[in-house]
Amino acid sequence: MEKVKFKVYLEYDTEYKGYVADVPSLQGCMAQGKSEEEALANAQEAIKGYLAVLEKHPHTVHSEETHYVEVAV
Repeated sequence: MEKVKFKVYLEYDTEYKGYVADVPSLQGCMAQGKSEEEALANAQEAIKGYLAVLEKHPHTVHSEETHYVEVAV
């Protein structure tokens, strides 16, 4: 089975004193961990769980072609 790659936005949270991992193409799919490695491992598990739910309740997933742009205000 071919693996699917997802971009993960990783940010250090000073209040939590650890990392938050957000998977932008899977709305609401997030994880956290005290180290980058732990946050990414937890994100991998969150993605697997998210995809398992999608198999039972399919809907459109945003394309990985989605990208961030900056807007000045």
